[in-house]
Amino acid sequence: MRWFEISQECLYTVLMSDYDKYEYWLEGADYDIETAKVMNETKRYLYVGFMCHQSVEKALKAVFVRDYPPENLPYTHNLEKIAESSAVYGKMSESQKRFLEELVPLNIEARYPETRAKLTASLTADYSKTLITRTEEFIKWLKTT
Repeated sequence: MRWFEISQECLYTVLMSDYDKYEYWLEGADYDIETAKVMNETKRYLYVGFMCHQSVEKALKAVFVRDYPPENLPYTHNLEKIAESSAVYGKMSESQKRFLEELVPLNIEARYPETRAKLTASLTADYSKTLITRTEEFIKWLKTT
C-alpha cells in the first residue's frame, strides 16, 4: 500500500464516529432484509435465508458498536458469538436464541455445494416468508434494546 492509499477498514476505524458506525451497520441490516424480500419475490429462497442471516448479523454488530468500543467487535459471522459478546444476549428470550441458531446454517451451508442442495430443498416459500417476518421482528426488538 502506498502512503496515500487508505483501506476501507482504516476509513471505518479512523474517520467514522461510534454513532456513524452504529448507523453503518443498521443501514446494512435494513438493506439486506429488503434484499431478502426481493429474493423471496423471485423465488430465490436460498438467498432469502442468506440475506436474513446477513441482516441479523449486521443488526447485532450495530448494537455491539453502540454499546462497546468498535475495535472489540468480534470478527465472526457466528450470530451467537456476536450476541454473547454484548449485553443483548442476556436480554434475549429462548425463542430468539433458537432463531439465531436456526439462521447460522443459512450463512455457512449456502456457500458449499455438499450442503447447498439439502438446504435449498428445506427453504420453501412459506418458510422463507416466515424467516423474513422473524428477522424483521428480531431487528425491531434489537433497535429498542
